[in-house]
Amino acid sequence: MRRLGTGIGWRPEIADAVERMPGIDWVEVVAENVCPGHLPDSLLGLRERGVTMIPHGVSLGLGGADRPDEGRLTALAERVEALGAPLVTEHIAFVRAGGALTASPHLEAGHLLPVPRTRDALDVLCENVRIAQDALPVPLALENIAALFSWPGEEMTEGQFLAELVERTGVRLLIDVANLHTNHVNRGEDPAEALAALPLEAIAYVHVAGGFERDGVWHDSHAHPVPRPVLDILTDLASRVAPPGVLLERDENFPDPAELERELGAVRGAVTAGRGAMTAGRATAPAGGTAKPGGGVAVLAPPEARQRLGVAQAAVLSSLVAGTPVPEGFDRVRMGVQARALAAKRADVVAKVAPELPVLLGEGYRVAFLAYARVRPMSGGYRRDALDFAEHLLKVGRPEDARARRRLREWWLDRSGPTPRPPGLSARAKVLLRRR
Repeated sequence: MRRLGTGIGWRPEIADAVERMPGIDWVEVVAENVCPGHLPDSLLGLRERGVTMIPHGVSLGLGGADRPDEGRLTALAERVEALGAPLVTEHIAFVRAGGALTASPHLEAGHLLPVPRTRDALDVLCENVRIAQDALPVPLALENIAALFSWPGEEMTEGQFLAELVERTGVRLLIDVANLHTNHVNRGEDPAEALAALPLEAIAYVHVAGGFERDGVWHDSHAHPVPRPVLDILTDLASRVAPPGVLLERDENFPDPAELERELGAVRGAVTAGRGAMTAGRATAPAGGTAKPGGGVAVLAPPEARQRLGVAQAAVLSSLVAGTPVPEGFDRVRMGVQARALAAKRADVVAKVAPELPVLLGEGYRVAFLAYARVRPMSGGYRRDALDFAEHLLKVGRPEDARARRRLREWWLDRSGPTPRPPGLSARAKVLLRRR
């Protein structure tokens, strides 16, 4: 693997700081947040300086029951080309369910959800990975995700699941040590045992991030300092293998540049400690699994496996976003925590993609959105969600203040069509006005 060094997740909020930060060898960019033909000046400047940039996708849903969407694969490939990336990464997760495969409503999670570690899920994932590999111009690496809940009846550990995935597809791994810590707290999984089972030679790079614990549940927030247990897992990993790259993620609550530099220093220190243990022969566990990345073999998932997985994932997602009963065997308390977390994330992201809504609705925005989210699943992306939320409020006569409602209506009309609204009222607007 290409040596990457120490990197940081590029975000618009810290773009200037990243440009000036010493010792940054590379950056990772959320693929869906950039447009290939209109890269921010900061990224253009980094590219001109020769800083390696890697796109990190969040919406493919390779662990879902459906085959990867060709449009999403094409879009991801375009971002690889625009950034001149040597590698592209995604997640082992599902993000949507339902639809034609299960003859049920299409549902969007707006979040990365865990796949069951079963033979059916592995067969489907392997075929989906091979489809993605064929469509992408550079090698693909997949990340282990954090999870708030477990699937009943799992047939493999995470290490076994990832090792077989690598052996069958040749895909690389992006190991998130913060997610290993999350799964330790939330699912009782030992990070050392997971590392011992992984094919460590398949690692492309490593993620490090912070989070917080509340009521016995660890939330992988990417908005808090990296805690000592996560750094200790990084040291353990570095005692087993020299990771080609290590990257600090931060998505919210950005500290000042000096604090970010201190966190990067702690990350480097954890890696150095692990390498020292490796050199001294003091590694505390076996050197990892034996599966090696290669060309893989042809993989086809049986149609019945896709359908079984699709039905199971649709039932789980429906319980999380549409209020249907929690499927048998799942921890109802943890599923409730996940459902509330998904609704809260929707509220936060909609407020970012449509910042006018919190302004128009004031302090009532969050309460109104969470009430809406309990009964209205996402039907598309977050921008669609913002428009659907505004339309829902107008249909039920909210806000109560007529002036605020009129301003919300104008905002919705300006953004709900494919082109800016011409002068005068559209037929759709007149219908809405008559309803008032």
